[in-house]
Order: sequence, then structure tokens, then C-alpha cells
Amino acid sequence: MKTVLSTKKLSEKNKIRLEDSGFLIMERNFIKVKPVRFELDTCYDLLLFTSRNAIKSVLKNKKVLSRIKEKECLCVGKQTRKFLKKKGFKVLAQAENAKELGELIIKDYNNRKFTFFSGSLRRNELPQLLIEHQIVFNEIEVYETVLKPYKINVKTDAILFFSPSGVQSFLKENELEEQDCFCIGKTTAKALEDKSKNCIVAPQPSVEVVIETVIKYYN
Repeated sequence: MKTVLSTKKLSEKNKIRLEDSGFLIMERNFIKVKPVRFELDTCYDLLLFTSRNAIKSVLKNKKVLSRIKEKECLCVGKQTRKFLKKKGFKVLAQAENAKELGELIIKDYNNRKFTFFSGSLRRNELPQLLIEHQIVFNEIEVYETVLKPYKINVKTDAILFFSPSGVQSFLKENELEEQDCFCIGKTTAKALEDKSKNCIVAPQPSVEVVIETVIKYYN
């Protein structure tokens, strides 16, 4: 029986899916996300979201929400798009990761101005691309990502990673040995460069697809 460590708590449905496929599951939240207070002095015509955490934080700010609810969005990931639409936002397009979102903006939306709702540990690819191509945007930090490192003393066969910050937190107290590392996307996998000999990226960036990737890989 393979032992799988998830670096975030899984839904009951996903845990059962793995257990029914013959895996022993360990789970721990290696990061904590906290909404922060923020104000919005300038809001441009297109909104950028790279995670559901940013959306959740914005939804808590009723004053800001009333100003942006009718604006159009670009986002990263199918699940983020689905969540935005569920909350009544209009999504023009999505990309698989922040770098691809930047490339999409440069190609198709370079004459627009953007407001980017971000987290405290966001990567640099998206804003760097916008700056390099002189695209006007402002960035509003709306949530904080707090690392919660934890020492794992049990031998594991596979580890599930869902964000670069999750990778960072795990590596503060642990070293990778021969485990297979399953990642939700290329950006998360990049954080494991030179750390893992076997990194498997899910074909779509969702927790459910990561679970399916694990099952298919071993069976």
C-alpha cells in the first residue's frame, strides 16, 4: 500500500477516492491564507485574479465589491473561472498559469488597463511581463499566505503539492528523498526544481485532477 502525503487538507470526497484506490492518506495544511484589509483608490477596466483566495478576500470587502461587480475579468485556472462566474462576474478569458495569463494579455489585451488582486507570496512572472511590455496596471494585495512548516516523521511514497508556497513550507522542515511529487501545475513544479527527481504535473490545475493523476500513475 502506497502512503500519500497531501500538503493541504483534502475534501472527504477526494480522500475517499484515494482510499478506495488502495492508498494510505496523510494530510496537513502547510500554509494558511488570511484575508487582509485593503482599499481600492483606482480601479481599472479589467480585473486580474490568479487564485480563488483573492476572490474570497475581495468578496468580504463590500465597499470594494460594489465598485467592481460589473467589471470584466481575466483569471488563472478553470476552477477560478468557475468560482468567478458563480459569484456573478463576467470572465473574458483564462490561462493555465500566471505566465500564460501575462502572455495572453500582451497578445490580446495590450491596450487595456488592469487591476490585479494578489496575495503576499505571489510570484513575479505576471507583473514582470506587464511592466516589460508597458501595460498599465495596479496591484492590490488582498490576502496573506502564512507558511506552517511541519516535520513529517513517517516514510511516504508520494507527496501532493498545490502551490509554490506549500513547497516552500514543506522544505523548511523536510527533505525530499525518493518520493514521487505530484503538482497541481507547472508553477508549483518549478518550485521543486533541483529538489525532486520525479515530479509529475497534473494535466489540468485542479485538486481532483491531481488525485486522478496519482491513481493512474500507480495503477
